[in-house]
Amino acid sequence: GQRTMATAARRGVREEAVRGLLRWMLGAAAVMAVTASAQAETVTVWLSKLFGAAAIPIGLERGYFAAEGIDVKMVYFDSAQPIAVGVASGNVDFGISGMSASFYTLAAQGHLRLLGTSSSEAPSFHALAYLASNASYDAGLKTAKDLPGHTIAITQVGTGLHYAIGLASEKYGFPMSAVTVRPLQSNSNVIAALAGNTIDAAVLPSGPAIATTQAGKAKLIGWVSDVGVEWTTGSAIFTSTKTADGSGNMVKRFLVAYRHGMNDMHNAFAGPGGKRQDGPDQPAVLAIIAHFTGLAPDEILRGVAYSVRDGRISAADVDREIDWFRSQNLLKGDVSAKALIDSRYALPLTTLD
Repeated sequence: GQRTMATAARRGVREEAVRGLLRWMLGAAAVMAVTASAQAETVTVWLSKLFGAAAIPIGLERGYFAAEGIDVKMVYFDSAQPIAVGVASGNVDFGISGMSASFYTLAAQGHLRLLGTSSSEAPSFHALAYLASNASYDAGLKTAKDLPGHTIAITQVGTGLHYAIGLASEKYGFPMSAVTVRPLQSNSNVIAALAGNTIDAAVLPSGPAIATTQAGKAKLIGWVSDVGVEWTTGSAIFTSTKTADGSGNMVKRFLVAYRHGMNDMHNAFAGPGGKRQDGPDQPAVLAIIAHFTGLAPDEILRGVAYSVRDGRISAADVDREIDWFRSQNLLKGDVSAKALIDSRYALPLTTLD
């Protein structure tokens, strides 16, 4: 009887071991399946290492994309135009950049869809800056009102930087013909021209602008938000029509994670009514942004752009920008905010909060 019980006990142990092995194999298979699924959901985002794109690294660092089964591969550029062209091709999943005439031209051809904002101009926030070379500043170029008669460097014609000059011309009543706009293809080239006094002024994103003035290479003569225009589509997140139509589930999950990142940025730097105010999460969010941009935290804090909650987007702002590019003969084709903003995914902006 004892031998029978011992045999039965050994059989039980063996069966439990087999069951344990099966459970382990099933678990391993499940992990492999999840891993394979995650690998299959790698998406590519083209962007610049600027404050406005920081919702992506925040989402990666804090697991927001992982929670949606998505991994993000970031590819960096120093100007907006190649980002729009790459996304329009359908070979890149998402882009984050300032809006440009070339973006709207591609959109008019049916290639691009707007999904939301990434950074904005708002009172007491700073996304884009007007700078003067040291020589021009000494000669009297002290504010954006003094721009007429000067040469202004930007990365490319028809970008948000170009539009920022247009906003100054409207604010201060000078025609665009009163200034000479010189495209130098990259922020680094613009900074070099400022430092060498080979141009009079420039428009730069807040991060490079602060770094340039801190290094003594140029003088800050104003922020675009100083011209009194709320410009909530300073830069935006977008995708190709091909991706929007063919990968809806992925786009929705991506935007869930992206909006978590945008809300973290909003809550870190904005208080009630959309006013500039540091929140309790500011130090942690600032650390992620500093690592992403390569800027010191104090440099970032001198030029914080507004992050719209949920990355909401204003159709009126988009139409205003389109109208300006068209007025400058920079926009080919017919496009409107209603046609461009993808209402399947984008959330509308009514007021800053």
